[in-house]
Amino acid sequence: MSSFLTTAPLPRVPLVPQSILKDHGVACIIDSRFRAAARLLQHLWLRDNGIPTGHHIRKDGDGDVVIPLESLLSPEAARAGRNFISPAVHTFVRRELIMREEGACYDEERLFGNALSSMPMCFNIFAPLAMDLELATVTFRLLLPNFVKQVHSLRFETAPSRERDRTDTRFLMDGSAWDLAIEITDLEGDRATVFAECKFSETMDGPPARPRERYVTAAREVELYNDPDSPVLSSVACEQFFREHALSQLAVNAGLTPRAMFVVIAPRLNRRVQAAIRIYANELIPEEELDYDRVRFQAITLETVIDAIRQAGAVDLAKMLWGRYCDFERIFHLSMTETGGDQSSRSNSAAAPPPSSRKRSRRGNDVESNHA
Repeated sequence: MSSFLTTAPLPRVPLVPQSILKDHGVACIIDSRFRAAARLLQHLWLRDNGIPTGHHIRKDGDGDVVIPLESLLSPEAARAGRNFISPAVHTFVRRELIMREEGACYDEERLFGNALSSMPMCFNIFAPLAMDLELATVTFRLLLPNFVKQVHSLRFETAPSRERDRTDTRFLMDGSAWDLAIEITDLEGDRATVFAECKFSETMDGPPARPRERYVTAAREVELYNDPDSPVLSSVACEQFFREHALSQLAVNAGLTPRAMFVVIAPRLNRRVQAAIRIYANELIPEEELDYDRVRFQAITLETVIDAIRQAGAVDLAKMLWGRYCDFERIFHLSMTETGGDQSSRSNSAAAPPPSSRKRSRRGNDVESNHA
């Protein structure tokens, strides 16, 4: 797939100078390299769209400490739904919250008020597809050409066990859920499901789920792993992928869907997530050795998803999503003003994005751990 970039894709995310992060009110000492750049990108998006920002409250022994953080929305902006790319998506999210499954877990503070969270990102990308199944069908045909024929529905924050029943021995007995379940017809004309987990700025360093004996038995039951007793499956980096992939297979075993695929969607430049994906994939039985009804695993970059939306015909939507979540070239140009640049160019850049990024931003406006 082609890219929105007119130059070669960046080989890695820019290392943003601390002075720039501080100038923009997004310096956070615990941020990874990717998260720092992503936090700055979210701040720029909020600023471009005139969205008021808020603050983070840190607990300590002497009481609450209020820290301004320009990647968070103000309470008023959060309540107005400004974390979403359109009023239609905001309405969709509100409806989803009201009609959520029993036991579904939404952190509403992050969903409405944290621009950096993968939770609103998931809705910003996939709610427009849920509202336009023709667009969803073409997009997923491009993403999974050997599996998807037609998309029938998208469900958010969903689990197979009714009311997240932790006594249901068919599943993991822990309330695990997927970010998305896409109900499809596959190429053979049979009903099938694509289960998905979305990542954005996560660092894959915990905290992990509490170890359970059911995880041990499920790893053997699903017949997906070279060594179902491998400690890698319970490692901090991989245990969520294990739980959701195993849960996908258990849903097939229980007859809830005849076939399924489990996909992880994450930015190409988030090296920690991409490394975790590679480590997890190495634990899997090779695809050609799996039985027909085993759930295949596939990693898809966030950039590829957005470009598929563009190729499916939703160009304005794709440009908007790219500018918000993937335009690290803009961060590169902004960082260049500090690294060896003069003070005048630095101040000019702090006041406005570089010309190429401003152009992309105008076109766009025409249309977790995710903590602070």
